[in-house]
Amino acid sequence: MALFSTAYWPPVSYYLLAAQSDCVEIEQHERYQKQSYRNRCTILSANGPLSLVVPVLRPHDCGIRDARIDYSKPWQKEHWRAMEAAYRSAAFFEEFGMDIRECYRKEISFLFDLNMKIWELSQKLLGVLIPWRLTKCFTLPSKKCQQEHVAPWSEERPLIRKSADDLRYAIHPKAERKSIGLAQQPYFQVFGHKFGFISDLSILDVILNVGKI
Repeated sequence: MALFSTAYWPPVSYYLLAAQSDCVEIEQHERYQKQSYRNRCTILSANGPLSLVVPVLRPHDCGIRDARIDYSKPWQKEHWRAMEAAYRSAAFFEEFGMDIRECYRKEISFLFDLNMKIWELSQKLLGVLIPWRLTKCFTLPSKKCQQEHVAPWSEERPLIRKSADDLRYAIHPKAERKSIGLAQQPYFQVFGHKFGFISDLSILDVILNVGKI
């Protein structure tokens, strides 16, 4: 069993590690973590890697399930337009593009709910089934995790200790992929001729360039 954070169109490493686990637990009792994959993803645009961020309202000390999405700016249109510009010539954009577009037609109040919708859709589009469940309570992170991250848990949540691969904070935009012992095989990318192969982009890059796996 492996323990993961929720994520917005997670990176390829997230799915590779999830697929290697007999079961995935997705954390629903932590505090919201800024500048993480919980509310951002990276795609490959004509100008290089592009970060797409879901704005969150007053996230400080907020539980991940209570993190509300900020719709004061048209981020949905901006994300979809960026995805369309980056992948409209990708091999599977015509087949899967409208399924992805549906994630941006309605306002979903909470970030966690949007991410879970994306988690289920991405497995469908990839043609894979990863056994998963939500956490029932919060697992205390290691001392190293406590030192590197400011209070990722809520003292109001019950804590338990158990043996598991804790990847909640290892898969991070600033983390080195080699730190979790993961190498990725190159695949075709729309703008690969300009930038070479860029590893660990959003799973969107695989869905739209490679299709079902």
